[in-house]
Amino acid sequence: MALVLNEEQVMLKDSASGFLAEKATVSHLRELRDSGSARGFSDEVWNEMVQMGWAGIAIPEEFGGLGYGYTGLGLVLEQVGRNLSASPLQSTVLVGATVIAGLGNAQQKEQLLPALASGEKLVSLALQEGGHHAPQQSALSAVPEGDDYVLNGTKVLVLDATVADTFIVIARTAGEVGDEQGLSAFLVDAGTDGVAIDSRSLVDSRNVGILTLDNARVPAASLLGAAGEAWGGLSRALDIANIGLAAELLGLSVEAFERTVGYIKERKQFGQVIGSFQGLQHRAAELFAELELARSIVLKALHAIDAGDERLSLLASATKAKLCEVAQRATNEAIQMHGGIGMTDEHEIGLFIKRARVVQHTFGDYNYHLDRFAQLSDF
Repeated sequence: MALVLNEEQVMLKDSASGFLAEKATVSHLRELRDSGSARGFSDEVWNEMVQMGWAGIAIPEEFGGLGYGYTGLGLVLEQVGRNLSASPLQSTVLVGATVIAGLGNAQQKEQLLPALASGEKLVSLALQEGGHHAPQQSALSAVPEGDDYVLNGTKVLVLDATVADTFIVIARTAGEVGDEQGLSAFLVDAGTDGVAIDSRSLVDSRNVGILTLDNARVPAASLLGAAGEAWGGLSRALDIANIGLAAELLGLSVEAFERTVGYIKERKQFGQVIGSFQGLQHRAAELFAELELARSIVLKALHAIDAGDERLSLLASATKAKLCEVAQRATNEAIQMHGGIGMTDEHEIGLFIKRARVVQHTFGDYNYHLDRFAQLSDF
């Protein structure tokens, strides 16, 4: 498949670019942060995104979505990265809806996916338990009792934890910690007895939290798919999530690069525009080439999702690893070329490096995915 956008995709990208540049910019993120917003995003802006169909952009039309596929969602997420736009697009649309579509039965999909597509419900995946992404290490327990399951354990770094209506909790119903088999996914309403949510603030000012389940009882009907067999669907959902996050990192990196190039074309030092210094020109040229390569691998991976490519896991880890590397370089170069002003909170360029570092570590960082790529390639 050619790595180019069709007319419909170009229109979607331009539409997202225009909307976010007006309604959800870096300055809006700063306002949310400085106002101490408990939700971490603007409900008004989110409702407008829903009206534009973004909440259901990758959800099939039979479940009330637009059916644009993940290439369409990736194009939107790229623009989200450029503007550092805060919304539940990642937690609910990219991750939550994907897990439900992959693991849910027909009844669960018919009940939940239209609610997500219409913006009526926010969901979030509760997966990580330690300091690093290690899904097979999930130890939160789910023990059957009669017609229910009783869940005990803690999840950390849960996206949009304080605003989610429902959590998709990955729990162990069988096997040992470290096994892929024995993992199950449960739908747990935020108001369930025994569920506690503790808000946390990360460097990027986004809404995350710790989810603690203390003898939380949920009906067996809340189980997504068969007990102990969540790994296949979860693994694919995480591949898709990492490709979507890579698309966000692409937009973020391109924006940081373009802002930096604009700055070095104007900033003078020793009576000369610093962009005329050959050393900076070489660094900018090398980064430009890396960004073009990154753009290609992201689009290739997005196409692979929609095409059902059997190499999806390999492409997902290659894409996330590459974009982690590029985002690290792009944001570091942005700070360095801006000089002292780049280190201040008053200047917007510093907000890009903060968001980049969080996204880089979400669902596996550079080292995790480089190692996974090697394992999948039998290195």
